[in-house]
Amino acid sequence: MKNEKTPIPYKIYLEESEMPKQWYNVRADMVNKPAPLLNPATGEPMTAEELGAVFCEELVKQELNNDDRYIDIPQEIADFYKMYRPSPLVRAYCLEEKLQTPAHIYYKFEGNNTSGSHKLNSAIAQAYYAKKQGLKGVTTETGAGQWGTALSMACSYLELACDVYMVKVSYEQKPFRREVMRTYGANVTPSPSMTTEVGKRILAEHPGTTGSLGCAISEAVESATSREGYRYVLGSVLNQVLLHQSIIGEETKTALEKYNIEADMIIGCAGGGSNLGGLISPFAGAKLRGEKDYQIIAVEPKSCPSLTRGKYAYDFCDTGKVCPLAKMYTLGSGFIPSPNHAGGLRYHGMSSTVSQLYEDGVLEARAVEQTEVFQAAIDFARVEGILPAPESSHAIKVAVDEALKCKETGEEKNIIFGLTGTGYFDMYAYQAFNDGKMTDYIPTDEELEASFATLPQIG
Repeated sequence: MKNEKTPIPYKIYLEESEMPKQWYNVRADMVNKPAPLLNPATGEPMTAEELGAVFCEELVKQELNNDDRYIDIPQEIADFYKMYRPSPLVRAYCLEEKLQTPAHIYYKFEGNNTSGSHKLNSAIAQAYYAKKQGLKGVTTETGAGQWGTALSMACSYLELACDVYMVKVSYEQKPFRREVMRTYGANVTPSPSMTTEVGKRILAEHPGTTGSLGCAISEAVESATSREGYRYVLGSVLNQVLLHQSIIGEETKTALEKYNIEADMIIGCAGGGSNLGGLISPFAGAKLRGEKDYQIIAVEPKSCPSLTRGKYAYDFCDTGKVCPLAKMYTLGSGFIPSPNHAGGLRYHGMSSTVSQLYEDGVLEARAVEQTEVFQAAIDFARVEGILPAPESSHAIKVAVDEALKCKETGEEKNIIFGLTGTGYFDMYAYQAFNDGKMTDYIPTDEELEASFATLPQIG
């Protein structure tokens, strides 16, 4: 419940001395650990040596570490974080007034850096470990472009080559994010492309496809593994990424404690699980340890509803089926989502860690339609003065819904949501909504069943 003893400032910042010195690994507190990645050829858990052919050595260690609750943040990364961290925890006073709700609404704003999103938290960590290993460069995929932008900046800072495979529909819808990446020195290719064997195969099987994150992952992995001195890095889904992003939740929890604020509800948008997992991890950990209880809500698009309508099963992380198998809530690796404007949420599966937490009832999930998400985004922008990213706006929609419920019941809940980034490079999407041309697409049960039928028969 809210606490009025200490006046709550509009923006809560931490002092440098209060900044987290360690990442928090929620897996250490999970009784049911996320299922291991499997080698698709053998069906056996992937070894560190096998994963090392694709990922950086230190990142492999982090990926497989289920035991250490805290992992030290290297000083070089901590120094880089000071460029844009701590990020503010903002009390949405104007939104509260507009809604006439007794609820207190807070958002953790991750858009105050040149990438415009939370993605830089993991990008600098992964680039740092690649540089430390002596690599020439890295390859990756990107949806809406936030991850590609963040990684290109991190690689530029550390003088690493960066090759980005950008989902074709986003490459076309968001040309300015593409140009930011190129400005930072990245090579950007629309995916699927004719530059890789897996890209050629996907185009042959799906002529005219708008692409997906699963397609782009396949191409980036092939590009990395076919060249000496390169490794693949991923912006979401993996345990290592959620670990780096835990700095969001650690800062949020510390800021709330600084003003004796007890969170009732934590809300985050859900695509692959990076920002959601990062925001909720410390709160989920406290819940798992029996210290506190929170309502934790993952919000996903109805056009790509992996948690709310997916299957909990082993599946390929990519469309080209060149990556390891992960046990997760999935719509099938061959599922090609509709070309909605929340490109960062256009992924067929969900992080194994988030999936296990959902399976165990630690969090709940909701799916929302694109047009109602953009209406919430515009309503938020008009009173809070920030144009939110389409991905972030999924969390805004549910936060507003919950605040209105409090208006009906008179409950004074503290609602915290993640504002993962800004939407200033998403103006084609806002134009489509303002012109009344935006539509909602929800896959049919028949479409999903056809995709589920292709799941590998493992586990």
